[in-house]
Amino acid sequence: MVSQELLDMLRCPSCVQEKNGLLDYYKECWLICQDCDRKYPIVDDIPVMLIDEGDKWQASKKKDLPVPPPPID
Repeated sequence: MVSQELLDMLRCPSCVQEKNGLLDYYKECWLICQDCDRKYPIVDDIPVMLIDEGDKWQASKKKDLPVPPPPID
């Protein structure tokens, strides 16, 4: 589980320069940007905040995200 303190600090790396980049914590294994809808997996309690990784899931609907996320290549 990711600590609330860390969750409060994290922002979408793609949006944070021009927008808020606030993230929603979803099913304890995804962070979803409120601005661009990129979805960042949390693998082994570590948020994978790479723009390329968020891009992979951007078109996926929230309800279709795998729980838990697949391993990162």
